[in-house]
Amino acid sequence: MSRNILFVCSRNRLRSPTAEQVFADWPGLATASAGVSRDADQPLSAELVEWADTIFVMERAHRDKLSAKFRHLLGARRVICLDIPDDYDYMAPALVELLRARVPQYLHSTPPKRTAGTRTRRR
Repeated sequence: MSRNILFVCSRNRLRSPTAEQVFADWPGLATASAGVSRDADQPLSAELVEWADTIFVMERAHRDKLSAKFRHLLGARRVICLDIPDDYDYMAPALVELLRARVPQYLHSTPPKRTAGTRTRRR
């Protein structure tokens, strides 16, 4: 059975889509991403919150907005703040490294084996 992992940032343009792609190939996980801002590429919705088993937010402000709007839906869902500032481009190597250092401890699954030439794709 796969676990549904939702990554949240402000506008769903850089950090959360990067996280979604970095962890998309992990066995046993389904990933999605969204933004808390009204102009987000994929706005955070009740449907996404209900879909998620675990929600990773990039900043405390994102957790606050998530809780303010969807507290009634959070229930037992775990919300984890990664404390990653909005200082990175999409798929920036430093961002990917930071995500790989901070997220796996919460996933309880084994990372996929990477082969030479493996590329991540943007949805």
